Amino acid sequence: MLIVHVHVHVKPEFVEAFREATLENARNSVQEPGIARFDVIQQLDDPTRFVLVEVYRTPDDPARHKETAHYQKWRDTVEEMMAEPRHSVKYANVFPNDAGWG
Repeated sequence: MLIVHVHVHVKPEFVEAFREATLENARNSVQEPGIARFDVIQQLDDPTRFVLVEVYRTPDDPARHKETAHYQKWRDTVEEMMAEPRHSVKYANVFPNDAGWG
């Protein structure tokens, strides 16, 4: 498994629109065979900050995800909503490790 945390800081006036667009993307993303899990979490003490927790089955699946129409629609829709560029951090699954990595 490859776990990616995408950190997003949204302009305050776009919080609800970002949530809606991101939930639509998440609902479609979990239908992809290469995505094991796709969580959208929002910071409690600062609702303009989100983390997308994307769990991919193989290292090739993030690239496949970025080729989908729903991802491209999300990317284009939320681009102007961001207070700063989003950034991601990649993690390897340590436990449980069903994929045999690590």
